[in-house]
Amino acid sequence: QIQNPCLGTEYIQSASYTDSSDDETSPRDKQQKNSKGNGDFCIKNIKQADFGRREIEIAEQEMPALMALRKRAQGEKPLAGAKIVGCTHITAQTAVLMETLSALGAQCRWAACNIYSTQNEVAAALAEGGEAHVFAWKGESEDDFWWCIDRCVNVEGWQPNMILDDGGDLTHWIYKKYPSMFKKIKGIVEESVTGVHRLYQLSKAGKLCVPAMNVNDSVTKQKFDNLYCCRESILDGLKRTTDVMFGGKQVVVCGYGEVGKGCCAALKAMGSIVYVTEIDPICALQACMDGFRLVKLTEVIRQVDIVITCTGNKNVVVRENLDRMKNGCIVCNMGHSNTEIDVASLRTPELTWERVRSQVDHVIWPDGKRIVLLAEGRLLNLSCSTVPTFVLSITATTQALALIELYNAPEGRYKQDVYLLPKKMDEYVASLHLPTFDAHLTELSDEQAKYLGLNKNGPFKPNYYR
Repeated sequence: QIQNPCLGTEYIQSASYTDSSDDETSPRDKQQKNSKGNGDFCIKNIKQADFGRREIEIAEQEMPALMALRKRAQGEKPLAGAKIVGCTHITAQTAVLMETLSALGAQCRWAACNIYSTQNEVAAALAEGGEAHVFAWKGESEDDFWWCIDRCVNVEGWQPNMILDDGGDLTHWIYKKYPSMFKKIKGIVEESVTGVHRLYQLSKAGKLCVPAMNVNDSVTKQKFDNLYCCRESILDGLKRTTDVMFGGKQVVVCGYGEVGKGCCAALKAMGSIVYVTEIDPICALQACMDGFRLVKLTEVIRQVDIVITCTGNKNVVVRENLDRMKNGCIVCNMGHSNTEIDVASLRTPELTWERVRSQVDHVIWPDGKRIVLLAEGRLLNLSCSTVPTFVLSITATTQALALIELYNAPEGRYKQDVYLLPKKMDEYVASLHLPTFDAHLTELSDEQAKYLGLNKNGPFKPNYYR
């Protein structure tokens, strides 16, 4: 039995043509085949493939770097022979990544890292196209979640040699159930802070038996995905679920990392009064210098209208805090998974749960006070709204390059440890996206490059730069 699965991770667009309630029959009980007669997949409804293909085509227009990779590698096939097993969100954007990996020569099998994030029509399009064998649908149970991962891994006549993970559940499952597979696996690429933490734990314990690439701490991930993405998607998620007006609202944001910075900037721009909680004195000082009041949660919990967690930690908002909130307070999470808000403490006989709409619940106290809980404490933007496709282009390109690097690295370049993406690759990802803005880089002269001690073509920042 696997304990505490990470069922909520990053990168998603949850809107779907087919809600999980449309058909109560479990996909596991269906026999479906695509137009080519292939049935090596498990999705909600293969008939939705045309809708999904249109979604993917729209996403391709906002993902220039992946499309550029496809074009540049048409003859090279740098992933020829790669057998990639993936566990990420399955959306139009990640579909573009999967189809790019296929175009680069890889065979792919895929499960979802979040039980609510799969776009069923996109999964259908992937199953129809055959570029990836997909086992996922929106509204999976926990048992379904692990079953889908196992179907991707435990295949007769096929064994993965690369892993792309978002949250660490896939890697964890293989370690627990099929450890011998790591003899043929060349490397792991991990996307999320939680998954990276798990890898560092394995490395520290001497149990990491293949090289792993930490793309979560790449500059393109931290700055663009966490900061700029959340700056836009926090407002989208709150508006779609509650129709709240931000002007004049008192909001406390727990955590002032890149996600917290993005959330605070957006809310401040909309006229909200924003408080910040933080454990790190450096981040705390940044919040103060950015004009936010640094407080302890207990100091403002009775007066705030909205509580947002984005720390990546557990039990940031506990029952004691929830008991003291004002009537109508909106509570949501923008951190990695569903551990930040102690939702389990609210499932007690004296409290009443009332479903308002999808992903929106009233939790009502005996005296009539109620709070508005969004997505049951799971990632707000991933469960309730959308994430900008352009940002996902940056992240997905980083993942693709990390897979190419680990797969093609000569023996001995990477040991059984966790590595950061080389800065040169970070800069390459950024450069692929500049033409979208008709941006023109300034070039160093030979004299300037010598003065700075740099190569004219980069990298321009040291590997420790974040």
